[in-house]
Amino acid sequence: MTAIAMPKPDADVIARRAEIVKALQAIVPGDGVIHDEIAMRPYETDALTAYRQMPLIVVLPETVEQVSAVLKYCHDNDVKVVPRGAGTSLSGGALPLADGVLLSMMKFNRVLDIDYANRAVVVQPGVTNLGITRAVEHEGFYYAPDPSSQIACSIGGNIAENSGGVHCLKYGLTTNNVLGLEMVLITGEVIRIGGKHLDSEGYDFLALMTGSEGLLGVVTEVTVRILQKPETARALLIGFPTSEEGGKCVADIIGAGIIPGGMEMMDKPAIHAAEDFVNAGYPRDVEALLIVELDGPEAEVDYLMERVATIARENNASHLRISESEEERMVFWAGRKAAFPAVGRISPDYLCMDGTIPRRELPRVLAGMRDLSEKYGLRVANVFHAGDGNLHPLILYDANKPGELEACEAFGADILRLCVKVGGVLTGEHGVGIEKRDLMPEMFSEEDLKQQQRVKCAFDEKHLLNPGKVFPVLHRCAELGKMHVHKGQLPFPDIPRF
Repeated sequence: MTAIAMPKPDADVIARRAEIVKALQAIVPGDGVIHDEIAMRPYETDALTAYRQMPLIVVLPETVEQVSAVLKYCHDNDVKVVPRGAGTSLSGGALPLADGVLLSMMKFNRVLDIDYANRAVVVQPGVTNLGITRAVEHEGFYYAPDPSSQIACSIGGNIAENSGGVHCLKYGLTTNNVLGLEMVLITGEVIRIGGKHLDSEGYDFLALMTGSEGLLGVVTEVTVRILQKPETARALLIGFPTSEEGGKCVADIIGAGIIPGGMEMMDKPAIHAAEDFVNAGYPRDVEALLIVELDGPEAEVDYLMERVATIARENNASHLRISESEEERMVFWAGRKAAFPAVGRISPDYLCMDGTIPRRELPRVLAGMRDLSEKYGLRVANVFHAGDGNLHPLILYDANKPGELEACEAFGADILRLCVKVGGVLTGEHGVGIEKRDLMPEMFSEEDLKQQQRVKCAFDEKHLLNPGKVFPVLHRCAELGKMHVHKGQLPFPDIPRF
C-alpha cells in the first residue's frame, strides 16, 4: 500500500462509531449495515488496488427513502459519505475514508421500465452496463457505451465517471446516452433531472452530474437511451510495421470523413498478451494492430470497408483481414476486450492509465512513452481508443520490489503531463479520483479549481460527499464566496424538486 494524503480523519466521528452504527441500523435494518472488520474487508479498495483504507461503516440501502435518510443523518451529524457502485473504478474514486460511511448502491439492481417506443430504459444504479443490453437485445436493441469492464461495472458508476468504451467514437460517452437521473443530495432531498424526452429546458444539470465522481449527490435511478442494432457490422484487423504508421492511419480515416463504430489500437506487447490469452488470430509480427469496425446498411458498410482498406494500404499496412461472419467479428473484439486481464498474466502488477490527446499527436506521444519507459526501467503495453485519442497505457511493475510502485506512479504522472502538454486532458473516462487529483494543476489554474469547488459547495457545503477526491486543495466554502463569471456574480439556481 502507498501512502496518500487524504483528509485528516475526524477523531470525534471515529469515537462516535457505535452511536452511528446504531442510528444507521435503525434506518437500514437487517444486514444492511456492516461494521465488522472482516466483513468490511472487500470494500477497502476499488480497482486501483495500490491504495487501501478500511471504511468506518458500510451501508447497503435498498430504497430511495433509506438513501435519503442515511444522507440526511450524515449531513446533520457531520459524517462523511463515499458512494460506491461495483468498485471497478480505476482512479480510486470509491476509496473509503477511515471516518466515513461507505454507501454501496449494489442492492439497487432492478430494471424498472423498458420503453421501446421512446427508445429508453429506466434502471436502478446497480444494474450492470451489459445488463441493460441483455434486457433489450431480444428485441434488437442495445445500450451503446461499452467499457471493457461492462460485464461488472454498474450504470451508476458509469454516470459518476462518464465512462466510454470501444464504441464511444460514433455513439458517444455515457453523457451522450443518459436522458434522466434521480439523485439524492447530501441533505436527503430527492431531485429529478431530465427524463425520456431528448432535451430539457434550463441549465444542463444532467451533464453536470454525469462525471461528477460522487461529489454532488447519490444516483438512485437512471434513464438511458437505447439504440437499434445496426443492419450490418463488420471489422477489419490491420497490422503495421510501426505504431507511428498505425497512428497516421487512424488520423487519415477520420480525415476522410469516415466515423467507424469503433476503432481500437494495440501495440506489440498488448497484441502478444491478448493473443496468448484469447487466441483471436492476431498477427505477432506487427508493431501495432488496428481494429476498425463499420456498421450501418450493408451497401454503406461494404463501400466504407474498401475505403478503409485503401487508406490502410497507403499507410504501409503489412497485415489486413476482414471479418466474414459475425462470429469472426466478435473474435476480433475478444482479444481487445480481454487486453487488461491478458496483461495481468505477464506481470505481477500493472497500473492502467487514462489520458486523452488530439489524434494527430499519437505518434509523438507514443515516442515519448518509449523514452519514459527507458527512463524508469519499466515496460508499458499500450491499448488505445484510437478514434477519439483516449489512451490506456498499462505500466508493468512488481509491487514486491522496493521502489517499483513509486517509479510506476511517477511514470504514469509523466505520461499524463505529456498528454496535457500536447493539448490533451488528464482523463478520458476513468475520472480523476485520487489517482490524478494532484495533477489537476497541470491542466487548471488555481482560479479554475476554485470555480469548480464553488459548484460543489452549492450541493455540498460541508464537503461531506467523497472528500479528498478530484481537488488537490479543498477550500472551505465560506472562503470561496459566490460563483463568479468574469466580473459579475452567478447565483446558483434552485434545482426542481418533487
